[in-house]
Amino acid sequence: MPASRERVPGLPLITAPPPGPVTSDDRSRLGCPSCGSSHVAQVLGDNGGVSYVCTACGHSWS
Repeated sequence: MPASRERVPGLPLITAPPPGPVTSDDRSRLGCPSCGSSHVAQVLGDNGGVSYVCTACGHSWS
């Protein structure tokens, strides 16, 4: 699957929040630390933890 890195002119890229607990405010502006995309899915990680995956570039993190 090809990665999409399209950027809308005039709109800033969304940056990832600093490490730590994710608040409801953070969820609304969560972005991929690799490509800056806001197309991020929350997935169940190892041992029941929470992980995230960018649906634009495939990068995953927790």
